[in-house]
Amino acid sequence: MLDQIKESVKYIKETSKTNTSIGIILGTGLGGLVDEIDIKCTIDYTDIPNFPVSTVEGHHGRLIFGMLGGKEIMAMQGRFHFYEGYGMDQVTFPVRVMKLMGIETLMVSNASGGLNPDFVVGDVMIINDHINMFPTNPLIGKNIDELGPRFPDMSQPYDKALIQKAFEIGKANNIDLKEGVYVGTSGPTFETPAEYRMFRILGADAVGMSTVPEVIVAKHMGMTCFGVSIITDSGVPGEIVEISHEEVQEVAAAAQPKMTLVMKELVAQM
Repeated sequence: MLDQIKESVKYIKETSKTNTSIGIILGTGLGGLVDEIDIKCTIDYTDIPNFPVSTVEGHHGRLIFGMLGGKEIMAMQGRFHFYEGYGMDQVTFPVRVMKLMGIETLMVSNASGGLNPDFVVGDVMIINDHINMFPTNPLIGKNIDELGPRFPDMSQPYDKALIQKAFEIGKANNIDLKEGVYVGTSGPTFETPAEYRMFRILGADAVGMSTVPEVIVAKHMGMTCFGVSIITDSGVPGEIVEISHEEVQEVAAAAQPKMTLVMKELVAQM
């Protein structure tokens, strides 16, 4: 796998000719942030050696290099999910590539179901911790010492300083940001009412089908992480209604300007 990562890195570096320490992963319906990027180069996933290809609607499938908030960044417009049939090594492969590209800070976004009764659809939640409910862990198997330690620390998966800055940005721009724990599941089904109740009892505020594997791998490699969820549907008892992927995309797209402003300002302060 290390050889494959290095091959991908070599191709991307030669093609993009960029140098940045900030990486962003854009979730379902959240590609609007791209409109704020002064794009210098784009690379389709299909052109990158060893790279998986996104199969989900709302995930375009390209790397974007450019300027955001006055800083050079690298963004993934479209991510990979366990439910697509990819192994965890493939789901997290781009994060490995980012690290060897020189990325030190990883910013991740997603669309999620709200579990906290204080949340409403359209809220933006800053992730302060997560619960891994995937049936596996991306670090299972032989450890590659060049990438990170066998037993990485997870006492602070999401950087407290960046969280504090995000809330300062929200307050300055009259954005009512929420904060909470994200639980990651395999999908692709949305949750049953009983599952929503279980996750809430476990201490989660939002549930989704991504992010956790990527952050685990990022922390394994010593990266600083910041995560944000847009609440696109409610899993609160009495508020649960039938939901579709199309509706999730619509709500995410409507709320993403708030997320975009926070992330752009956060990048500017790095």
